[in-house]
Amino acid sequence: MIDLAARIVLFPVLVFQAVKARRSALRLNDPVGRRNGTSGHGPDLRLLIIGDSSAVGVGTSHQEEALLGHMRKRLSQTNTVHWTVDAKTGAKTADTLARLKDSPPQKYDVVSVSLGVNDITGLVPRAVWLRRFASLLDLIEHKYQADVICVSGIPPMQYFPLFPQPLRWVLGAQAARFDRALHRLVADRSGCRFVEMDFQPDISKMSPDGFHPGPKIYAEWGSKVYRTIRRDVRRLRSLSHM
Repeated sequence: MIDLAARIVLFPVLVFQAVKARRSALRLNDPVGRRNGTSGHGPDLRLLIIGDSSAVGVGTSHQEEALLGHMRKRLSQTNTVHWTVDAKTGAKTADTLARLKDSPPQKYDVVSVSLGVNDITGLVPRAVWLRRFASLLDLIEHKYQADVICVSGIPPMQYFPLFPQPLRWVLGAQAARFDRALHRLVADRSGCRFVEMDFQPDISKMSPDGFHPGPKIYAEWGSKVYRTIRRDVRRLRSLSHM
């Protein structure tokens, strides 16, 4: 909790560093490629990916290199996957919740959620963020009748090279608190699965902007998500044959 006291003492420095980082950050385009479609053979599986720029795949050149591409490739080996990406760069949890409230109800078997980094950089209080995230999970469960909701944790922001010290340290400590709280929230919900974002701090695997994952991290992430939901996918496939 030392970082909370440091945040008060260093507030002017942190604000200066945050503004400078935002202004100097390299602006990456969203990857090209379709955000919805069908692929594979076997029982139908409806996949929805929601979230922020990481769910969009920023840091890659094409959706094939993004989370969608890696999940689709694995799931398509055993299922006919109807996939959709409904994500937006810069989105906070509140933005996503508001957008999905206005969307038509649909049935999805698996929903992947990755949100929280923009809430941290946007100084959203943790308690407020958790309430919004819980509301988002409720909406997904009821509006989309999701069988499985796979929630990715908060990445270790203390390794993001975009941010100088001490801002990087402060953001990393806050990210760790958000991550622990999110893990507890997900653990209390039977239909939810949590994905640890415990990647090795290898800067060379990040995108050139020092903020987004690079293709290698997306590949690791896609593998983690698939391993997390693999048993659920098998269960859903067996139910389809009954």
